[in-house]
Amino acid sequence: LVMIFYGSNGKSDLVSMGNKVEHQAKNQVAYDIHLPTDLGMLYKVRLGLQHLENSMSQLSFHHFKMQNTSTLDTFSLTINKTLPLSLNGDRWIEFPVEWPLKAALSVATYHITVFSRNILAKRNVVHMTACVYGAHGDTGDRSLLCSLENVHQEEDSESFVVVMDAVELGELDKVILLISSKADCKLHVKKLHLKEALKDDPIYVFEVNETFSVDANNSEIQKEIPVSFVIKGDKRKNGSDNNSHTEGSQPGNLTDYTIKVYTGDKRGAGTDANVHIILFGNEDKSEIFQLSQPLEHQDPFERGRVDTFKIMTKKLGSLHSIEIGHDGKGF
Repeated sequence: LVMIFYGSNGKSDLVSMGNKVEHQAKNQVAYDIHLPTDLGMLYKVRLGLQHLENSMSQLSFHHFKMQNTSTLDTFSLTINKTLPLSLNGDRWIEFPVEWPLKAALSVATYHITVFSRNILAKRNVVHMTACVYGAHGDTGDRSLLCSLENVHQEEDSESFVVVMDAVELGELDKVILLISSKADCKLHVKKLHLKEALKDDPIYVFEVNETFSVDANNSEIQKEIPVSFVIKGDKRKNGSDNNSHTEGSQPGNLTDYTIKVYTGDKRGAGTDANVHIILFGNEDKSEIFQLSQPLEHQDPFERGRVDTFKIMTKKLGSLHSIEIGHDGKGF
């Protein structure tokens, strides 16, 4: 049994309960734990099992009580959950800490949609976890190949949804994937979509577009993926397609936009033509911008690539649509 404590100034190391039993009664165990003073005000606790073994019996938690022995402030919570939460499932329970006169965060259910090509066929030998980071800390490593929902499989693509409960993370900024396997294999991950289950948006999109060569004899692969863009409002309808995404800031009478164009990865998806874009807002429309000089590459709109463009235009108000097209030149 292990715990991790989150405070306003950071989080603790893994605190093992294996040798810290101070008081034990029927169905009740008490521990004395010394945490670093620089954690600040505690706001979250993650409680779980350090390792999941197939022969391990389930462990039920009914109640959790924590007291600061200096101030005597006490936090108490009824849990009534069992670990692991499902067969080969999540090994963590998270809950917010609510101290006197201090509002607590809430627990949210997150949906992680994984878009891939061949993971489902190898799920019996592959171990894949994701640690999601946000303004309010991280989720720890959570399995992506247990308790799957909404599984869709086509000839060259697949997607599935993973459900995860965690103390609300706030604005998300990155995901760290950890991949290992019992057998040598190649896994292709296209992207991840992450949102709260009870909300239609925002949807955080993490573009991966990478094939991982997993060696059974080597250590696990770690991949850090920053958020690619965020889909809000009406734009969420286009979230799973290859689209342009815009985000703006408004200094003075001008607005800067970052435009990311995600070119498809099928044969013939790219173009050598001259591409243009026009932005339409509720106050005005922009001039025609030629998307010819991306930040990443000299040759834009190649198959499977992402091209980023910076433009500046007059104030348009809230964007509601774009026009994007090309002049038909080249192959």
